[in-house]
Amino acid sequence: MTRLVAPAKLTLGLRITGLRHDGYHLIDAEMVTLDFHDTLDVRSGSGLVIEGPARGDSIGPDRDNLVVRALRLIDRDAAVTITKRIPAGAGLGGGSADAAAILRWAGFTDLEAAAVLGADVAFCLVGGRARVTGIGDHVAPLPFVEQTFTLVTPPVFCSTPAVYRAWDDMGGPVGANGNDLEPAALVVAPELVRWRDELADATDQQPRLAGSGSTWFVEGAHPDAGHVVTTVPAERPVDWASQEER
Repeated sequence: MTRLVAPAKLTLGLRITGLRHDGYHLIDAEMVTLDFHDTLDVRSGSGLVIEGPARGDSIGPDRDNLVVRALRLIDRDAAVTITKRIPAGAGLGGGSADAAAILRWAGFTDLEAAAVLGADVAFCLVGGRARVTGIGDHVAPLPFVEQTFTLVTPPVFCSTPAVYRAWDDMGGPVGANGNDLEPAALVVAPELVRWRDELADATDQQPRLAGSGSTWFVEGAHPDAGHVVTTVPAERPVDWASQEER
């Protein structure tokens, strides 16, 4: 058995810069790897099992699961058990991180192909801190900056396609808080406002939305307000790209 680590990612800022001819949105974002993760156990055979406290009904083991699609991309068969800790639909790249872990396991490095699986997969394959552009396929590493964030993830699933559709329907608003998708996410899931305001009251900061939602975050450690996480440098392999033979 091989055990893979699939770290969460946080999008610190996101601008939508255009629309490609095939319908993909072009982005300009800063992303960082965080110090909590899913775990994937990979064995010979086939099949997918998802378990753990953050499993969620939305990530069931079907043919559209990103891990299944990643295995198809690398033309490999494997029996994979995912222990979920990254909440689904939270804007923290859980499915993308899982897919990227499979690609790393196979030694796959084609970022353009990885981005076709999902806009965050290419960054999750590289990790660390980076500027991400194009459809997510251009990942330019940035110097590591040690940072601490407090995250609040409401029990709300934000569908990334739904948020992008809402952004289009709204005429492409510019997010005043550094994330162009934030106004659209609040249209898709208006109940997110409650958790934003509670985090703001607890920290005296203006929370930012993580990508397409639903996680709110602020800088610094506020353990009474949410889940405290730190960033992880790409060169620390035990935390974001480790493989453990058992």
